[in-house]
Amino acid sequence: MSHLDPEKRHDFVYLFDVTDGNPNGDPDAGNLPRTDPETMQGLVTDVSVKRKIRNYIDHASDEAKHKIYVRQGDVLHDKQKQAYEALDLESGEADVADVRKARSWMCQEFFDVRSFGAVMSHKELNCGQVLGPMQLTFARSIDPIAPMDMTITRSVPISEESREEKGESMFGRKAIVPYGLYRGHGFYNPTLADQTGFDGDDLELFWNALKMCWELDRSASRGMMGLRGLFVFSHDNKLGNAPAHTLFDRITAHTESDAPRSFSDYAVAVDDANLPDGVTLSVLI
Repeated sequence: MSHLDPEKRHDFVYLFDVTDGNPNGDPDAGNLPRTDPETMQGLVTDVSVKRKIRNYIDHASDEAKHKIYVRQGDVLHDKQKQAYEALDLESGEADVADVRKARSWMCQEFFDVRSFGAVMSHKELNCGQVLGPMQLTFARSIDPIAPMDMTITRSVPISEESREEKGESMFGRKAIVPYGLYRGHGFYNPTLADQTGFDGDDLELFWNALKMCWELDRSASRGMMGLRGLFVFSHDNKLGNAPAHTLFDRITAHTESDAPRSFSDYAVAVDDANLPDGVTLSVLI
């Protein structure tokens, strides 16, 4: 299966949707769903999607080499300290050779470092910087979304003082997108994988994580989210046989509805005819 070959370039498109939930809140806008103010299309950051992938791999894999560096609740400084202790390096002003050793150790130890890269150049425990072979873009909704900011009520006070001050009921806010179908793009560059040690096991784990991570991210605030399509264009060499954007244009999603409310309102078309020489398409979902 060509999409599992870590020695070849892969460009991919993924589609996911949300129903009655907030796929990615914007802290600069009261945690409302992120939107492009010019087009009112919804946005989901690459960081948000990678958080889901990291969480899934943290729970799904027992292998030592699949530990997560950017792990919720952990302190990054402590992870870099592990590298210095394992390699018996002195903290402080490390020389270039020591930084390279520490960077290599971090790549071997942590899946997300050798996949997505990381900035680990803290001067006391300098592990350098890594540009990972797996990169994601922001995801953008196919059509404009209509975020709703709703009032919610809690009928039980948190304390007697709160009851006396505010009464039995308290009010809060909850933001949702009634429905949105989002499209994201990703790129796998094997020339960078050679530098980080990203291998075939990692690539297979990534595809599985991208498919299944939504299942571990369920919450009332997320509503109903799920992956609706994953299309991988694989090249027969490291540098690629065609520009990514020309391949991405072969995947389209269109609706005739003025107010789509489910994935069934969309028609997804895949043009796999006359692909450039050396390019194959794998439809994983």
